[in-house]
Amino acid sequence: MQVTSIIIPNYNGLALLKECVESIRSHTSLPYEIIVVDNGSEDGSVTYCVKEKLKLISLPINHGFPVACNLGLHIARGNALMLLNNDTLMTPNWLDNLLRSLYSSEDIGMVGPVTNYASGKQQIKEEFTNISDMTAKYNNSDPSKWQETDRLVGICLLFKREMLGKIGFMDEIFTPGFYEDDDFCYRARLAGYRLLITGDCFIFHHGSASFHKKGVEALQGLLQQNRQKFLDKWGVDPHSFI
Repeated sequence: MQVTSIIIPNYNGLALLKECVESIRSHTSLPYEIIVVDNGSEDGSVTYCVKEKLKLISLPINHGFPVACNLGLHIARGNALMLLNNDTLMTPNWLDNLLRSLYSSEDIGMVGPVTNYASGKQQIKEEFTNISDMTAKYNNSDPSKWQETDRLVGICLLFKREMLGKIGFMDEIFTPGFYEDDDFCYRARLAGYRLLITGDCFIFHHGSASFHKKGVEALQGLLQQNRQKFLDKWGVDPHSFI
């Protein structure tokens, strides 16, 4: 049986996490499991996960996004694997359409949705009105809306287990986060996989909620630092893929 493992890193994001989990449960008919990797939250997130019987890894301190993703991937049982931000909301037909595009060809390794808030090509061009309007417009199955890309943003990455086996896990040098998704995509393409934007899947994204807590100056410093790490590793500017 095809199962999708949905891995959600979380750090003091209880309100967002609740909404995210509820949206998955409301709009997902295909088999799935939810794995929450909690990064030392102090807001009741762990208690919520236990109460809701979610598969849970509870860390004593914040180890960052890439580490949380990797820990979740290690215990995932799905054929398809998803890394999902806790500040997202799922919509009708979301997983059906993502899986359809992922398995449309053997050489497609990873896919991602369109959304209201993202860097690059996955952000919708028109002004966001509300989730219902966007879902009605985008979430009808239509392969003509699929678009090959060099890069997918890490808010929602769906990929094949076989791809993970070939390229490995998230590179933890990018801890606590930023550009680990660019690195993951780049390695996928180097291994011969194609990436697709699934244009017939819209999900809602609040936008970098956990990182905004760090403050603008610290955020910019982290972005510059991790961009340089990518440059040092590959000799390529990740901004060239946007």
